[in-house]
Amino acid sequence: MFTIDHVVMAVPDLDSAGDRLRRDHGLASVPGGVHPTWGTGNRIVPLGQSYIELMAVVDPAVGRDTVLGRAVLGLTADGRDRWFSVCLADTDLSDTASRLGLDVDPGGRIRPDGSELRWSGAGIDDEARDAWLPFFIAWDMPPELHPGRTPILHDVDVTGIAGVEVAGDEARLADWLGPAGDSVPLRVVAGRPRVRSVELSTSGGPTLRI
Repeated sequence: MFTIDHVVMAVPDLDSAGDRLRRDHGLASVPGGVHPTWGTGNRIVPLGQSYIELMAVVDPAVGRDTVLGRAVLGLTADGRDRWFSVCLADTDLSDTASRLGLDVDPGGRIRPDGSELRWSGAGIDDEARDAWLPFFIAWDMPPELHPGRTPILHDVDVTGIAGVEVAGDEARLADWLGPAGDSVPLRVVAGRPRVRSVELSTSGGPTLRI
């Protein structure tokens, strides 16, 4: 079973990107941490059961040697923020990875409060995955530590991720996700393959499109 766990926005600078999201969309964010293996760092926009991850390369010497780091650097080379990818929470991560020929790798980072987040992931730093296709995660920690549940007060009453619009090959996406992907709110449109926009649900109002 898949659900949208988070969406990743590649940014050149974490603090500046957080300020822009607050100013332009009323979304607050908190410092995340660093991923030493990839040379990246993040900020988190908590949304309850899901979240937006702002990701930047903070150690170029490492980032240039990883698939993930090179992708983030390429997307932000002109100094702009851009959507990078969608991460799906997967209750059958090993089966999904085996079907797609992906490795399952452990991951983790230390939050500013000193607590450790742990997960297993597949596809995020793998050349077998086109960047617009989702990657997969299974958290190895209590649900209350999920980044989306971090207490925060936004300027808008957002309640989660309503859907994601991607440009790409619909048949390719269907093959990538298999039958479990039918319930995932990903809308495919024509165009150069990429994540185009994210819609957030709000309490009793229209969706917020970013």
